[in-house]
Amino acid sequence: MTQATPPEKALPSPLSCLTGSIIAGIMSIGMYTVTVRIATTFATNPMVQKTTMAINIAAALKTLVVGAAAMGTGISGIISLGLIGLAIQVAFGAKKSL
Repeated sequence: MTQATPPEKALPSPLSCLTGSIIAGIMSIGMYTVTVRIATTFATNPMVQKTTMAINIAAALKTLVVGAAAMGTGISGIISLGLIGLAIQVAFGAKKSL
């Protein structure tokens, strides 16, 4: 039985990598702005709850919201940097398939 070789994947063009990097960078900057605004809003508005349980739940939710926004910022930034690296790798003729 003969084995079929998988078709080689075509590398993306450096221009498409840089375009994706710019889009991811813009998303990262936008998410950073949202993260700062959320954190500032939470820091400037005091909690009005009286019970310990309500204060603990509110603090946990604030941490969750700010953490999720920060994670989106970080992931978008890492994707942007990775696409820049891929554009450099493709531009200088890396022959390895993805």
